[in-house]
Amino acid sequence: MMRGLLLGMVVWLAAQTFPASVAAAELVMFEEAGCPWCAAWNRDIAAIYPKTAEGRRAPLRRVDLHAPWPADLPELEPVYYTPTFVLIDDGREIGRILGYPGEDFFWGLLGELIERLELIAAPQAAGGSGQ
Repeated sequence: MMRGLLLGMVVWLAAQTFPASVAAAELVMFEEAGCPWCAAWNRDIAAIYPKTAEGRRAPLRRVDLHAPWPADLPELEPVYYTPTFVLIDDGREIGRILGYPGEDFFWGLLGELIERLELIAAPQAAGGSGQ
């Protein structure tokens, strides 16, 4: 009985500490076979991305540019070049990075997108509209 109560309290506390909007963000990488810039990103970033604060905040989702369009992203503007990284939150585009400009520039650009996401998510977590 006590163990169940304790587990319930831990789950409730985690839900209060990490609002739903935190888990909803993801970084969608549109890629295609044979893309040299995709290969460079994979070589430079792919292995470390999930271990970073950015990777925990917006887990990576890979989409083949030539595969059918993801059904859960109907409002997303079309993507024409690879790689294109689109930061989304609850299906809404927060921003995108076109191409892979190298490791240093990538992290800087992604940091700007994460900051924009935090500005949008903060009012929503507090019960505001975020708009």
